[in-house]
Amino acid sequence: MRHKHGYRKLGRTSSHRKALLKNLTIALINSGKIETTLPKAKELRSYIEKLITKARSGDSNAHRAVFAALQDKESTKKLINEIAPQYMERKGGYTRIIRTRIRRGDAAEMAFIELV
Repeated sequence: MRHKHGYRKLGRTSSHRKALLKNLTIALINSGKIETTLPKAKELRSYIEKLITKARSGDSNAHRAVFAALQDKESTKKLINEIAPQYMERKGGYTRIIRTRIRRGDAAEMAFIELV
């Protein structure tokens, strides 16, 4: 049972899960909206919202923290200079998850996750 367990394992090792979330975050920052499975979208939501909250301050420590999580210079710059300033008045809830379809091959629930 997973009562009060803090995160979804997504059937991966910890390093694979970390790389997956990092790549999904970079894709979401670059395009603004991506389609993925529902459990991945729900896990990505908490990951990227914490990053946006850190990036809102916009100082050098925010740059370091976001770059440490993403390891991608262009995405870090875009997140801190363009995306995070849009959410200065917002107290959270920077993303929206919209369920879309059932994937034909394995019947996985798919969802769009987008920046609000």
